[in-house]
Amino acid sequence: MGILNVTPDSFADGGRFATTASAIDQAARMAGEGANLLDIGGESTRPGADDVPVDRELERVIPVLESLRDRFDVPLSIDTSKPAVMRAAVAAGAAMINDVRALQEDGALAAAVELQVPVCLMHMQGLPRTMQKSPRYADVTTDVRAFLRSRMDTCIAAGMAADRIVLDPGFGFGKTVEHNLQLLRELARIADLGAPVLVGLSRKSMIGALLDLDVDDRLHASVALALIAAQNGAAIVRVHDVGPTVDALRVWEYASAAGGRADRSDDG
Repeated sequence: MGILNVTPDSFADGGRFATTASAIDQAARMAGEGANLLDIGGESTRPGADDVPVDRELERVIPVLESLRDRFDVPLSIDTSKPAVMRAAVAAGAAMINDVRALQEDGALAAAVELQVPVCLMHMQGLPRTMQKSPRYADVTTDVRAFLRSRMDTCIAAGMAADRIVLDPGFGFGKTVEHNLQLLRELARIADLGAPVLVGLSRKSMIGALLDLDVDDRLHASVALALIAAQNGAAIVRVHDVGPTVDALRVWEYASAAGGRADRSDDG
């Protein structure tokens, strides 16, 4: 899943793709590099981010969705928690909803059931404005798993098909570095809930904390984290750097396939 933030303040690429023309160029680049999904977001969810009004979010994402839907043979996802944006985005071409609040906003669950598209439910402790202020858990994997199980049950009870649900443990959303590392090690416990798992670790602050790297220098570590996540059960990795991540995952798939081999062999 390629990340396309059409915002002025996202932590990794704020403002770079805020115009429709620049967003189309970036979408073309990611599609060409092998993205299977493009996730368009009009509201930053970085730590400390302020809420964005519905009309402003719509102004940011709808022209981009309408411009992309007929240009590329890649499904589009809308990264939003607002039911009005969900409805407008799906009408404009989005084929998936990616909600960091797991359909807990008023009207969001009803909208998602009505729209009948796949939905990613993410765990977040607190809200973006406050989520990184001393997050605490009895056991982070157990607590996150229980939350996602509960949201799955709620969605299915409301009429959502179980096979339309994707789960995201929410790396960096109300978690310390130690919480993130434990979740990564124990990702199979989230995957065993039975829904595909989406993981977003690209360029995140945990890399800076571990390796003392600025956000623009986190490519190699981001690719490593995506590969570890896939090895531990992630079905979808949400990334800024599509090409390098696709290459790493393809090599891993070749190497791990039972009896499989690449089409050519190089001895140099």
